[in-house]
Amino acid sequence: MTAIVGTVSGTSISFGSEAAISTAGGRTGEGGNSLAFDSNANKMVFAWRNASTAKLEVAVGTVSGTSISFGSEVTFNGSTTGLGQMAFDSTANKALISYRDDANSDAGTVVVATVSGTSISFGAETVFESNQCSYPALIYDANANKTVLAYSHIGDSSRGKARIGTITGTSISFGAAVVFNSSSTSNCWGTFIPSTNKIFLAYTAANHGTGIVGTVSGT
Repeated sequence: MTAIVGTVSGTSISFGSEAAISTAGGRTGEGGNSLAFDSNANKMVFAWRNASTAKLEVAVGTVSGTSISFGSEVTFNGSTTGLGQMAFDSTANKALISYRDDANSDAGTVVVATVSGTSISFGAETVFESNQCSYPALIYDANANKTVLAYSHIGDSSRGKARIGTITGTSISFGAAVVFNSSSTSNCWGTFIPSTNKIFLAYTAANHGTGIVGTVSGT
């Protein structure tokens, strides 16, 4: 697992030296690698699924100039997992990691993480969907101060669903699920658009790349 720092100048980009995050390889695709910027700690948080153990590992990175260095890697969740995505809640100053817990009937799960220096600690795991879940995506809505969780509910004909998450301390709670696509859904990704205060969610449906706009109100 390797990282590199890029510097953008106009329409060009240059890179510093590569830095090893872990000696173990990471997996690509679902269950692969994810990252988020913690603007409170001014650190990068990296999560990946170890290619050898299939367990979730996390490390904190510090950028200096065009270089990056890492604290100790932490193995989180002792069972195998399918890593989803990460997000940073700038109101709660917490990082979020979503994943599929293989040892818990593929339950969709989220954990709240706190960065301190180059260390990271975790709250209790929260199951948001107990009946098989895949492709969990996280998008922080800076207008509503909420996190949107979008996923494929395998236990319900793989329909695309979304929930709104609220962080309290080191815990997170979710509102009711809303169906955004009633047919088979996969590969959920999204972003927040500040100019419109909307969520844009992209996903695969019927083998087509599809997009939809979401508006957050409360939970």
